[in-house]
Amino acid sequence: APYINFKTDKPCGTKIVSVEDISCTVDSEKVLDNISFTIEKGDRVAIVGKNSRSKTALLEILAGKQTPDTGEVTWGESIEYAYFPKDNSEYFSEPQPLMQWLSQYDDENDDQRLRSYLGRMLFSGDDVEKSVSVLSGGEKARALFSKMMITEENTLLFDEPTDHLDLEAISSLNTALEKYTGGLILSSHDFQLLNTVCNRVIEVSDHGMISQAMTFDEYMQSERIQREREKLYPVANKV
Repeated sequence: APYINFKTDKPCGTKIVSVEDISCTVDSEKVLDNISFTIEKGDRVAIVGKNSRSKTALLEILAGKQTPDTGEVTWGESIEYAYFPKDNSEYFSEPQPLMQWLSQYDDENDDQRLRSYLGRMLFSGDDVEKSVSVLSGGEKARALFSKMMITEENTLLFDEPTDHLDLEAISSLNTALEKYTGGLILSSHDFQLLNTVCNRVIEVSDHGMISQAMTFDEYMQSERIQREREKLYPVANKV
């Protein structure tokens, strides 16, 4: 099984990120409206919502990949973040050997070290010379985990990291995130992952948001929250 283990190069300060009044439209569809929250040290946030475009838009805005229609994002001064996007093709657009690809993210650029990080992700022997452009979805995900392990940022953003992983890799990711000491912002279809790793839920939609400090299971089982959730998805909008 792959061995995933994310470390932090330096600890987070109190403030991780604050989001003020963000609204966003994607392809003329409103996906976020009036989203504001602050994430602080110790928060491990599950980003949920019925529209996956809303979740992806929020994570892209946090990662600086997309500009919201209104509002702003302010990261804490001590924060360095790594982003695992749902669509990671931009990372692998240049055909180059995997080892060379990983070396661009490593200050030490030591072959032995690069091999060990790739080895943990089950790339052994000649695998490290494989061109990144021919990697499968699961291999690309594991390559990105190698990158995130080597760069040691103190906050991690994940958009559906389990999409292309087998059960062993999902289990390894789950364990790694439970042990990770930095800030964590995560969207995933894997409810067990959200439930075991996160201690706060932020649900986003085109009709506002809910933010609650509790586990994912507690969130889904709370009658009060289920009533609040109905306001996020007004029936009137359903065709």
